[in-house]
Amino acid sequence: MKVLITGSNGFLGQHLTLFLSKQYTVIAISRGENRIAMAANFVYETVDLINETMVAALLKKHQPDVIIHNAAMSKPDECNNYKDMCWQQNVDATGYLLKHCLPSTHFIYVSTDFIFGENGPHSEEDAKGPLNFYGESKLQAEHLLEKRIGLNTIIRPVFIYGQVLQGMRPSFLQWVKSNLEQGKQIKVVSDQQRTPTYVIDICKGVQTIIEQKEKGVYHLAGKDIVSPYEMAITVADVLKLNKNLIENVTSETFPEPVKRAKKSGLKIDKARRELQYNPVSFAEGVKLSFNL
Repeated sequence: MKVLITGSNGFLGQHLTLFLSKQYTVIAISRGENRIAMAANFVYETVDLINETMVAALLKKHQPDVIIHNAAMSKPDECNNYKDMCWQQNVDATGYLLKHCLPSTHFIYVSTDFIFGENGPHSEEDAKGPLNFYGESKLQAEHLLEKRIGLNTIIRPVFIYGQVLQGMRPSFLQWVKSNLEQGKQIKVVSDQQRTPTYVIDICKGVQTIIEQKEKGVYHLAGKDIVSPYEMAITVADVLKLNKNLIENVTSETFPEPVKRAKKSGLKIDKARRELQYNPVSFAEGVKLSFNL
């Protein structure tokens, strides 16, 4: 089976490529040079997904059985500042892939909890209400997928974390670790709720979706509802670092140009029931992220 993964140079993209290439023939797609340092059995292609001609040629060449569309412009502030570019990367690119893939292709779209508003955690059927342009662009891409006749799946993770491999940018967990090891005090908000997702749990969920040919929408998130402050405290506890350096603050401490939900997160009941999805606890995920 041939699986094409877009956005392979990103955090989730790299983990998906390494995880799924153990079982499938993987075509990894991203812009620029390949950043996956570990040896793995996959083919890498540099493609600009907002170039329809390149997308058409790519899909004609490889004719994948499965497309995991993970590439996106995903920083809400950046999306708000460069709306045209955000629309091209998040909506137009999705449309090109859908237009030129084979009717038999299983199309898996990686969406986000940002398509919802407040009052989380949300189920798959909850009313949508993006609070910013990033969320709106991802929701519009979901609508494109819903119009396609064929095997289509939407997955929605939240606050993805895990092991940072060579070539990856540090994540929140690594930021906390680095600062506490240096004895630096950090301010972390406690008035936001998330369901952080360990990256390998997502990979396992995607593999099950492929194997079972599942269609529809699945929330692949963590099982714990925690604030960023609680996440930071857990990192300190697991790594035996000084948690007194972590200052509990509210989101008013960090004024942001783009509105974000305070009470976010996703319910995973459907994925548990239909995919036997069983994510690790956040504390266990932190241990795994640092190979403990």
